[in-house]
Order: sequence, then C-alpha cells, then structure tokens
Amino acid sequence: MAPKTIQMEQRKKIALIAHDNRKPDLLEWAKFNRDILSKHELFGTGTTGKILASELNLQITRFRSGPLGGDQQVGARIAEEEIDFVIFFWDPLEPHPHDVDVKALLRIAVVYNIPLACNRASADFMISSPLMSGEYQRVVIDYEERTDQ
Repeated sequence: MAPKTIQMEQRKKIALIAHDNRKPDLLEWAKFNRDILSKHELFGTGTTGKILASELNLQITRFRSGPLGGDQQVGARIAEEEIDFVIFFWDPLEPHPHDVDVKALLRIAVVYNIPLACNRASADFMISSPLMSGEYQRVVIDYEERTDQ
C-alpha cells in the first residue's frame, strides 16, 4: 500500500462535535479560540453547530445531530477530503445510542490521518500548533491501491 498526500490548505475545514455533557466545555473552548476558528471553515453536528454559530456569531455548516446521522455525515466528508480536522469532545463514560457511529467516525479519521482532538488538552495543543496557520501535506495510506484483493 503506497502512501499518497492530501493537501490541507491554510484555511482548514474543521468539524466541531460534542456530546451533551461536553457541549459547555466545547463552547467555552471555542469562545476562547474564536479568533483562530474564525480564520477557518467550520462544520458542526446538530445542536452543537447551532449553539456555536449563535454564541460565536460565526458561519457554521450544520449536519444532523449525531444520533440522526451527523457523525456519519462528518465521516463521509472526511472520506471525500472535505474535512481536514475534527474536534470531538465526546463523553466516554456515558452510553450513547449511536456508539457505533462514534466509533466509525473515529476510525475514518484515523484511516485518513485527520488531526483529531477528543478532549480540551488535545484541542489546545493542536489549535496552537504552528501547522494550523499554513498549508500541510497529510500523508495517507492509499488503501484503494491494495494488490491483495
């Protein structure tokens, strides 16, 4: 399997997602980082996207809520190379009716080598990285080139 590169532009396409218990934490984080986020194209699932758009006064493309397919929509956009970065404040201690969708989203983010922050500390480190303000060549294994099939 040969690697290929995917160009991430200076203006990143960032998905913002949070489970109910983590929405206040994501909102607080996003308010603190509003200036940086405003330089990028933002996407959000359901209520999270609605809250962030309202509170931050930023344009956020909204998908369905996670349990209604929003996580799958984000995963599809990753596979189509239309999302570069995921910030997903998930709650690992609460059962969720769409756990399989969450797992699938995390899996597809890893398959496509997407920066993925699942908690505030990771999000802080990633958004403050010098790589956020420039272009970046993401190396991805080209699974479609597998010869063993």
